[in-house]
Amino acid sequence: MHAFNRLSTEWQATLLMLAAMLLFTVMGVFIRLSSQTIPVMEVVFFRNFLGALCLLPLILRSGIKTIKMVRPRLFIYRGIVNFIGMAAGFTAVTLIPLAEVTALNFTCPLFITLGAAMFLGEIIRIRRIIAIIIGFFGALLILQPGISEVSLGAMLALVGSLCIAGASLLVKKMTETESVNAIVLWMVVIQAPISFVPAYFVWQWPDMEGWVLLICLTLAATIAHICFTRACGLVEITSLQHLEFVKLPFAAVVAWFIFSEVPDIWTWIGGAVIFLSTAYITHREARADKSMRPNHGIRESKL
Repeated sequence: MHAFNRLSTEWQATLLMLAAMLLFTVMGVFIRLSSQTIPVMEVVFFRNFLGALCLLPLILRSGIKTIKMVRPRLFIYRGIVNFIGMAAGFTAVTLIPLAEVTALNFTCPLFITLGAAMFLGEIIRIRRIIAIIIGFFGALLILQPGISEVSLGAMLALVGSLCIAGASLLVKKMTETESVNAIVLWMVVIQAPISFVPAYFVWQWPDMEGWVLLICLTLAATIAHICFTRACGLVEITSLQHLEFVKLPFAAVVAWFIFSEVPDIWTWIGGAVIFLSTAYITHREARADKSMRPNHGIRESKL
């Protein structure tokens, strides 16, 4: 830890971001392994339930006031949308190669940009529109509709990405009035009972191996989010954007080692096209945000 603290801020942020990307990949592995012992809807439930148990003592140390909800409806809407995205994404991980899910998840910033224009009234100019079109072309390279059958897993991965984008837009709105602690904690607290409903109808108690996998899944997800948040707090998020792409080789290597999966060339090409378009969009949005504050007296909330 002392050696880490002696590093420059940029290097600290880079290492934290790489750790987050690796742990997000590991999370996908534990999702698939857990779903081999219990139904995937139970995996979603335990991800939220155990996540709440992990976060509760950490956040309560900051005080009850830090988790007060100012606009409860937004928390409920976010919980429902995020649950649908999580259920779709978790199911996709069990149906198609991990690298393909990872590549399709790169579409999330594209959906966020479109949603911000449609529902939040944000203006997107021609260069970002072109970047969005190119990004969705990258998704078509992976899916190859008309050439090969589009799998249910691929469609669920896109549905999950779309829903997570919707949840992110709600978070963007929530940051105007809500604390970070409240947003983080109430997500899993609200999603736990929602996810219990479908899990109840397929319920199977996990065996010892299942409990170990679920705990590892929760720890990987929680630590990944902490690393990601800390990295974004150290430097501008645009300076870390290029590191998001390492999720694809991470997923390819881990999935090959554990599941003997080898992604095809179109997953790599399509993933790269989607990533480059989203990196450009993030760069343009960051420049626009800087131009709006503080000289113009406007401050826009960032995710």
